[in-house]
Amino acid sequence: MPRRRKPDSPFKRFNSSPEVIRLVVLMYVRFPLSLRNVEDLLAERGIDVCHETVRFWWNRFGPMFAADIKRQRINRMRGFRHWRWHLDEMFVKINGETHYLWRAVDQEGEVLESYVTKKRDKKAALKFMKKTLKNHGRVETITTDGLPSYKAAMSELGNQGRQEMGRWANNRVENSHLPFRRRERVMQRFRRIKSLQKFASVHANVHNHFNTDRHLTDRQTYKANRSAALAEWQGLMA
Repeated sequence: MPRRRKPDSPFKRFNSSPEVIRLVVLMYVRFPLSLRNVEDLLAERGIDVCHETVRFWWNRFGPMFAADIKRQRINRMRGFRHWRWHLDEMFVKINGETHYLWRAVDQEGEVLESYVTKKRDKKAALKFMKKTLKNHGRVETITTDGLPSYKAAMSELGNQGRQEMGRWANNRVENSHLPFRRRERVMQRFRRIKSLQKFASVHANVHNHFNTDRHLTDRQTYKANRSAALAEWQGLMA
């Protein structure tokens, strides 16, 4: 039986090292920096990279890294059944037109799914919820606001008994919008739905990877978790 061929490295035909590429993607996606900010910070470290190269690398490797992070997390959480999900939609302007970024987070504030639509009706809510359930499995309770589209979608899915609503009950997902809003302002908004969908998905997974619950742990535990997250990042797509 012939031996299975090892897939080629995604960094194969690039002159820069994988470590530099990972660093560039990390800086641009994780922190509220512009392309030229990243270029200047790299220059201070002695790394000569053009801002257009930063753009190309995050577009090329960002989705790959995000997919690897998401796959590992789903595998770890596959047997977990006591999830509490929080669903909400945020308004996003694309070329002056209002669109909706649907987001689902769990009880720890980690983003499960991001999905962009032009409307926030039953059809959009149903497609978003089907996608989330398909990727992450069953859930114990789903907390939403009073938008009728959620109730209509859950009735069709047979999950209406798991829906919860209440004042301040959805603060978990409301607070999770803040890191993305900060990043959106630096990027001066988006020009295409495809660009928004890509960046929202990549940003969510990178944010999850480095979400070490700093406010809930002591200094030593936080440092250990941060070092572990950085070490795992350096091993992505190795």
